[in-house]
Order: sequence, then C-alpha cells, then structure tokens
Amino acid sequence: MATPPNSPISPLRGLLEVSRLVRAEGDLPALLAAIARTISASLGYETVVINLYRPAWDDFCVTTVHGDEGARASLLGQVRDHSEWEPLLTARFRRRGAYVVPAGAYDWGDSGRGDIPDVEPGTGAGAWHPEDALFAPMRHADGHLLGILSVDEPVTRLRPTDEELDVLVSLADHAALAVQSAQEAAEAARHRLALEQLLRVSSRLNDEPAADEILRAVCTGVRDALGFQNVLALLADPKTSRLEPRAAVGWSIDGPQLDGSIFLADVEPLLDPVFEIEGCFLLPSDEAERRVPSGKIGYVSQLNGRGPRAWNRHWLLVPLHDRAGVVIGMLGADEPEDRLLPSAEKLQALRIFANQAAAAIVASAHLEELRFLADHDTLTRLPNRRAFVDRLDGEVARALRYDRTFGLVLCDLDGFKQLNDQFGHAAGDEALRTFARILRDALRKTDDAFRIGGDEFALLLAEVGEDAARAVVRRIVERLEASDEARLFGIRTSFGVATCPGDASDPQALFRLADEALYLAKRNGSGLQFAA
Repeated sequence: MATPPNSPISPLRGLLEVSRLVRAEGDLPALLAAIARTISASLGYETVVINLYRPAWDDFCVTTVHGDEGARASLLGQVRDHSEWEPLLTARFRRRGAYVVPAGAYDWGDSGRGDIPDVEPGTGAGAWHPEDALFAPMRHADGHLLGILSVDEPVTRLRPTDEELDVLVSLADHAALAVQSAQEAAEAARHRLALEQLLRVSSRLNDEPAADEILRAVCTGVRDALGFQNVLALLADPKTSRLEPRAAVGWSIDGPQLDGSIFLADVEPLLDPVFEIEGCFLLPSDEAERRVPSGKIGYVSQLNGRGPRAWNRHWLLVPLHDRAGVVIGMLGADEPEDRLLPSAEKLQALRIFANQAAAAIVASAHLEELRFLADHDTLTRLPNRRAFVDRLDGEVARALRYDRTFGLVLCDLDGFKQLNDQFGHAAGDEALRTFARILRDALRKTDDAFRIGGDEFALLLAEVGEDAARAVVRRIVERLEASDEARLFGIRTSFGVATCPGDASDPQALFRLADEALYLAKRNGSGLQFAA
C-alpha cells in the first residue's frame, strides 16, 4: 500500500530511496529525474525542478522538471544568471538551510519567477500561496553551488514546517552528491582517456621520422584527449631563436595566430611563475597582451564563457625544454570545447604531452645528427671521404650516360702543419672550419665540397671546362686572402684539376690525375695545375 505524502514515514522513505538512487549506476539525467519523482512522492510537491549550475556561463539551467506537461514546457531549458539568484540566496530568506520566499516578499522584476501555478491558494493559518517560492541549494563538498532544487504546489496547500525543510535540505544534499559524483566520474573518465591517448601518442613518437611529424602527432593528441580545438607547436631556430610554426590542428600553420616574426625573447615575459600551473602558463588576455609586443599575436579565442571558472580569451602556453632545461619551442592550446579554464589534472596531462614531444624531438635531433655524421665531417660539417667516393662514382656514371662533363678539383692548405705546430690544434681546427665556409661560399649551387682528410679537400664542379675551373679557384683564393681569420694569414692553397670524360672516364683514374696535378702545383709553386 502506498504511503501518503503527509505520512510521518513518507519523508524517511524518500530519504532512503534517494540514498539508494545516488548509489545506483546510471546516467545523470535519468538519475535526477528519478530523484525528482521521489521528492515529489515523499514530500508531496506536484512540481519539482532541478537547476544545474553551468560554470562556463555562470548561470543555472533547468535540466529536470517533474510535474505536468505545462510545467515541463514552461520551465525545461530555462536559464537564470547567477546574479539573478544571488539576491534570493541571502539570510533574509534563509530558513533551516533552505530558502523560503513568501508571495510579495521579493520583486522578481521583468524576468519573473518562472512558472506560477494556476491554482487556488490554501486557506487558514500557514496557507501556501501560488507565488510562494521554496528552494534548497545543492552544494559540492567544498561548498560551491552545483545547482538549486526547487519545489512547488504542495498537495497540502500549506507552507513547509521546519521538519519538512530539514528533509528537503537533506534531499538536496543527496541530489548534490549525485551531481558531484557524476561530474567527478566524467572528469575521471576524461582524464583516463587523456592518459590512454597520451600512451598511444607516446608509443608512436619514436617511430616518427622527423620533428614535424612528432609535433603533429602531439597536437592531434592534445585535441583528442584534452578537448582543445586549436593547438599549435613552434620550435625555436637554434641560430636566431625565432619561433617557427611546425605543426597545428584547428589552426593552419600560416594562419592568423601569428601576425609576424616572433622570437623566444618575445614570449619570455609570458613565462611568469605567477601564472604557472603544473608547468603550464595560463594568463588572462589583458595580462598576456600587455606583455607581448603589439602586432605579434593576431588571434582571439572564440569559445569563451563568462564567470570565474570560464575560459575568456586566455592564453595557455607550455614551453618545450631540452635535457639541459633550455627552451627549444612552445606548445599553445586554445578553444577548450567546454569553455572552461583547464583543471590542474588537465594541465598536468598537457605538460606530459609537452615533455613527451620535447624528449622525442631531442632524440630525433640526435638520431638525425648521427645519420648526418655517417657521411659528414664533424669539424667542418662538409661531406666526408665516404660520401665523396660514392658521389664521384655516381657523377662519372652520370657523365658517361648523359654525355655530360664535370670537373674534379683536389686542394689542400700549404703550411698547415706549421700552423698546427706553432699555434696548436685548436687554431688549426678553426682554420679548417673557416676554409670550409670559404669553399661553400665560393661554389655555385650545382657544385659540392668535401673534406677527404686532414687539410685535403675535394670539389665536384658540374659542367665545367678549364676556364670555369680557373674562375672557381680564383674566387676561393680571393676569399681566402680577404678572410679575417688570423690563423689563415700567410696560408696558401694548391689545386689540382682533372675533368671527366676529357681526362679520364674511370673514378680511380680521374682521382689519380687530379692528385698528380695537385702534387705538381705544390712542387712548382703555381698554386693551380691541370691534369696533363
């Protein structure tokens, strides 16, 4: 047999039922609907409304209505700003933890109270009036509002007693627990998905061939796992410190977010410990704009909210560090899909993404360096003897197949041993680096220079005859004589030239002829000798 709403045990049964519902599994909308039905049945209110707080908008939205069709049609989806509730949540109307607003006690203004029941008021002492309002706050364990539980149309047509208010507040607390649990479960699920996505991205990073691919995978991971619609990765040029866009999602790499060249020095003022959270830097827009040179950044967030926890044109940056702690780049995230400031857990995950990206980029750079050094000289950064042998074989085969010519020039620095003996190997190394730069500057784009050992260098000159070879040698000598490297003062060079196929059509024979010409140039002091 059903227990009537005004029975002394009905509120107790309502509490027990709501407690059971809170512990039950299920989605939040269905759970709140069940709680509203239970409150209606146990306390005897024909209309029960649950307003949930939306932190992105700092307002309350009616998400659950238990009542007749008219009440649901009128109230469901109704939104009231937080400021509209504040005058009601005051000591003036507070009673035993609930808020009781008698008819005529508050001017609701143009917005109105919402749905006023079209029914007759009660009669006698303590009679209820249709313009009465009764609600109880739903608070998080830390005290902030999660929502407001409102009840109307008591079947008794009487205003609530203290005991009934106590039960209503207790039921609101249980409803708040359900909301808090659902929100925390959703946040935990998002965090778990973020970590899973992080693991997937992390497992791929070592397989990515280049920094751009690494950063593209990280940007995609940040979007999918953390809900930022726009993500941009920039790397600093080692020589100029210019931040170069290398990968993006949401934004295009050459999009409006950067209006001009931006350097590490431009963003350093943003990396202020005052704004640091979990290794990320989150700044209000006015503070960020004050610190960045005018015209450097041209993008303004679109997915903004309002209120203390809302994203509102904020700037979120995460520096990428190498193993020594030096900033090598930057990760920027914008347009959070929930329009909220990121939680500490979300920023922690973002920092981990950035750390993974930085580690993978450093590892990729080291791998690229190893690959580079396999066929390049560590001192001058020119291709080494191994690369020269492979290239010479290829150029001879190409010349014979396509009826083309090329010149092989061997050269070395006369007096280099004396330079080393007099000034030391460090001075000799610097002289070799300078001479390598001179060679690169003097050659055409179609030509190549190699260091094949000690102070010996080789040049491959495309489509040259004797006159063109002389012109190249002349440019090298002129630049050497004009160099401001003190250790090269007085140093001379000797050159030996052989052409293919004119002098030889075999790589070994061609090298031997150029070497003999070089030896003859050194012996007779001419500086330049062509193969006989």
